[in-house]
Amino acid sequence: MTWTIKWTPKSTRVLKKLPQDIAIRLQSKIESIIGDPFRYLEHYEGVGYKMRIGDYRVLIDVDTKAKLLKVRVLDKRGRVYKR
Repeated sequence: MTWTIKWTPKSTRVLKKLPQDIAIRLQSKIESIIGDPFRYLEHYEGVGYKMRIGDYRVLIDVDTKAKLLKVRVLDKRGRVYKR
């Protein structure tokens, strides 16, 4: 069974503001991890996980019972950890 990805409104707004080629790259990379997400995710501060995609970082909450990956924050490396 594959995992489901849920985007928060904040992460969707950031994705829409990015240049189209970068947004497509980030979105496709995030959607490609649904088969085996823990191969690409690193544990980050308590219950969250992070994923590196070039100069961008994605903070993801994981619900193992519902098999849900919630994309919480998406931004450049220098700004993402300040949120």
